[in-house]
Amino acid sequence: MKIIICGAGQVGWNIARHLSNERNDVTVIDTDAELTRRAADVLDVRAVTGFASHPDVLDRAGARDADLVIAATHSDEVNMVSCQVAHSVFQVPRKIARLRSPAYLEAIHSDLYRTDHLPIDVVISPEREVAQAVMQRLTTPSTFDAEVFLDGRLHLLGIALDPDCPVLNTPLRQLDEMFPTLSALVAGIRRNGRLFAPEPGDQLFEGDQVHIFTQSQDLDRTLEIFGKPPERQERVVIVGAGNVGLAVARALEALPQRIHCRLIERDRARAEEAAEILRRTVVLHGDGLSADLLDEAGIARADAIVAVTADDNTNILTGVRAKQAGARLAISLVNDPTMMPLMGALNIDAFVNPRTTTVSTILRHVRHGRVRDIYLIGDAEAEVIEAQALSTSPVSGRLVRDVEFPEGALLCAVKKGDKLLKPHGDLRIDEGDILVIFAMSRDVPEVERLLQVSIDFF
Repeated sequence: MKIIICGAGQVGWNIARHLSNERNDVTVIDTDAELTRRAADVLDVRAVTGFASHPDVLDRAGARDADLVIAATHSDEVNMVSCQVAHSVFQVPRKIARLRSPAYLEAIHSDLYRTDHLPIDVVISPEREVAQAVMQRLTTPSTFDAEVFLDGRLHLLGIALDPDCPVLNTPLRQLDEMFPTLSALVAGIRRNGRLFAPEPGDQLFEGDQVHIFTQSQDLDRTLEIFGKPPERQERVVIVGAGNVGLAVARALEALPQRIHCRLIERDRARAEEAAEILRRTVVLHGDGLSADLLDEAGIARADAIVAVTADDNTNILTGVRAKQAGARLAISLVNDPTMMPLMGALNIDAFVNPRTTTVSTILRHVRHGRVRDIYLIGDAEAEVIEAQALSTSPVSGRLVRDVEFPEGALLCAVKKGDKLLKPHGDLRIDEGDILVIFAMSRDVPEVERLLQVSIDFF
């Protein structure tokens, strides 16, 4: 497949890396000659220097026979015009645009992206995606990672195992014997900085960071079994009134239970604007790193601190200071994925990475049809793939025990009609079943072959 990616920043770079690794014909466009040179040298892609919205630049990038344009520059307007030119001049079949401004994302303006207006097939909002990720963390506050699959019926939980975890030193195969009615399944373990897919005989140790799948009805029980009893969030402090902070505050206000929320913003004009938009949230003007202001916000009694400013260092230090002051949970927005291994040492409970979140969302829409959802684990070390089995898929019509999944891949759930099942060897996979698979990145191509997305990719 021939794909043009507009923008060689963090998001564009990682999309190019993923799609080129899947043997697509990828071309990257950016105005920064150094970025395009680096992309051409490091990635298996073509690179063109210039404005992605200019017809001649798109032409040089091969738009005349491109199958897909992904517009992910830093400018909403450039992304929109790039899609318009790709459609009107080159008749590119599919266009995906990353848009940041809430003004472009209001539901009342959704008609704007019709083919006869602005022909954008999929609109991606990093801020909206990050806000949803933050809300997932707040919903399961004792986890460092959280995501849902199968229309919210299956939960992925990232749990750091404490010394009092009841299942330490227990082989994974014994968990089924100890809790035969529990739907939980350990899919990945990070130990000493290395992520791997475990074998049934592997044990869990103190300090492990585990990725667990469980069904909605077993969510609270799973948390208790792995030493993280469910907690209620009643007092939340948000630092940063940008698009993410405002989206989180609005989401908290919309919850059925009453949440006492305070929002700190250092820019006076932005703080005043937030105060006008929000109904029940108390907005404070000042520096979120200020110990006095955090004290005024009631940080010592806060169930959670959510630091989502535009600066990684501020978000990290705010989380550290808030935890020292008594906050029970710290969530920090961090763009640099190399900071994630420091999470434990810094006593920050969860990092949210906008780049990973946005890349996951774009891949989800690129792999449409057969693959329904994609979620990246860590620094793209592994993927969770939600996909439908096709009639021609090698997995269809076979028992789970007879499917040759690669060593680093694990079938985590199977949805048959309305039934959600925990996999076992005698379970037969049929056409139309929806599978959720955890796979190390090196094994994703083989998983896709089993699902036949390498042939029926689009």
